[in-house]
Amino acid sequence: MIVFLFRGARFFGFLTVLLGFACCSSLQATIRYEVSLAHPEQHLFHVTMTIPNVSDQVTVQIPAWNALYQIRDFSFHIQQVEVRRSAMQPGDTAISPDAAPPSIEKIDKQTWRITGNGTVIVRYATYWDEPGPFATQLNREHAFINPAMILMYVPERRLEQVKLVLGDIPETWQGAGPGIQASESMSIARAFSSEFQDYDALADAPIEAGKSEEFQLPGLSPEVWVVIHGDNYKKKQIETELKRICEYEIKLMGKAPYSRYTFIVHTGKGAGGAGGGMEHADSTAIFVQSADSLPGVAAHEFFHLWNVKRIRPASLYPVDYSKEQYTRALWFAEGVTSTYGSYALERSGLWSKQQLYHDLGEQITELEARSANRWQSAEQSSLDAWLEKYPLYENPEYSVSYYTKGQILGVLLDILIRDRTDNEKSLDDVLREMNNDFAVTGKPYRDSLDVQLTAEKVAGGSFEDFFKHYVAGAKPLPYQAIFVLAGLELRQTTRQRAALGFAAEGAPKGPLVVRSVAANSAAAEAGLQSGDLILKWNGGEPPRRVADWLRQHKVGELLHLVIRRQDAELKIDFCLGEITETFYDLAEDARAGDKARHIREGLLHGTTDAATIHAAN
Repeated sequence: MIVFLFRGARFFGFLTVLLGFACCSSLQATIRYEVSLAHPEQHLFHVTMTIPNVSDQVTVQIPAWNALYQIRDFSFHIQQVEVRRSAMQPGDTAISPDAAPPSIEKIDKQTWRITGNGTVIVRYATYWDEPGPFATQLNREHAFINPAMILMYVPERRLEQVKLVLGDIPETWQGAGPGIQASESMSIARAFSSEFQDYDALADAPIEAGKSEEFQLPGLSPEVWVVIHGDNYKKKQIETELKRICEYEIKLMGKAPYSRYTFIVHTGKGAGGAGGGMEHADSTAIFVQSADSLPGVAAHEFFHLWNVKRIRPASLYPVDYSKEQYTRALWFAEGVTSTYGSYALERSGLWSKQQLYHDLGEQITELEARSANRWQSAEQSSLDAWLEKYPLYENPEYSVSYYTKGQILGVLLDILIRDRTDNEKSLDDVLREMNNDFAVTGKPYRDSLDVQLTAEKVAGGSFEDFFKHYVAGAKPLPYQAIFVLAGLELRQTTRQRAALGFAAEGAPKGPLVVRSVAANSAAAEAGLQSGDLILKWNGGEPPRRVADWLRQHKVGELLHLVIRRQDAELKIDFCLGEITETFYDLAEDARAGDKARHIREGLLHGTTDAATIHAAN
């Protein structure tokens, strides 16, 4: 979600209680989708949805969110919705020739009510040309589809089988995605198709169609495939790196939970300027500008196979596509997944231990630089994920990242477990235990509570204070007290740099907009206000990368702005201020005792004494 990688929403799983009242005849039905890619340069998906066994009325909806924790209202992409009756299908009740044709009425921004009987067909077009793993795109080069963004569903019939036929595909394109195979459709030209047990499984199966390279990672069973759209990559490098990541994480968790897995990768020009990764039950979609960035994203997304896709927080399942779903567990679902992303890179040999230390130091630097860390807990950051679409919320005084804080908490908890058990147990055991207790049984866990209880079960003692103060609360994290237990020390350095005294953002071709102004700053004293449009910056166009501009200028330099406020243009001049930055880095403590050094080695290699004893026996 990775930062977006956002970051992100993301979940489709088992429905165990929802819609249990569906009638037997409906449960045997198959809702069919045909999606035409004709004229991809128009960016329009033409969708035909066939709904059998309609009795009087049926409601259809388009999700309001998917992939990101943001209400994005996919309905505004939709146009030309119409309905008609199909020819008689098996299971349909005979309909009088004089019966009125079906009709459709829009109820709200995402819901339509259809009146009719038998098998009805809904047709519409939906416009998408947005790159990225959290979006959908159709253009001359390819189609990338997150199905929930283009396909309506029947709310009370989500458990029914569904079939997707993707057709009118250009001759030079290939199709890739979970279950995708060639289709002989009677109503649509050159098609691929796939069948799913229900709408949620379909929604969790992204599709790539276009000019791409496809290959299997050698020596892995079950099969792992890579589909690459774009350039700026070396196949052999990707093979080596992804294989190491998969091998390590599968060994860590004991078993691969899929029958076939697919990395859908967009790189270089194929990424379209987007970045990030999005996990799915049997695949991941990753967008990177260079393949050099792929391992970091892939290690995170592949571990989501267990943590999120199968070890699932109860607050996020079943999925409700119509509104926000709040959870306190993203610090664990995303943050601890980042812990294991970095562990996988180091333990598989793709990183050195110094890179692992440096990465953790960067996370601590990022967290401690945000003043919101003094009051926003890891759980509250998780709850507030739905605010991430607002630029103001991203400012340091308003929020911390559950990715960042969760990754650090994962490492601290790992060290504490190893210390309490003399390195016989670790956070690895917590993940494996949760996999057995929740993923294997299909039962979701109770957010932070079951994480705490599992950690206590593994370590044989209470973690009540840790979860109370550092997960649910916002007490300063006890870095030094815990790192010393693993023979590590946290070092810090400071430096001064120029500061604007305000935050601004802008569209690619639009003016910069002032989003906030720091109190008591020179910018505030000069009269700059939130909402001002910056038209001129030192006599020229405002810089597109303000942070880069700032690095090239010094404290005390004069900044000349021309701004627009309401209908007036104003000149505002002030001197750049000063800010002190603190940087953290992790290093090995030469004074560490035997136990601490032993724990450090266990942390680096993913080993415990219990595992060693078991292997020896």
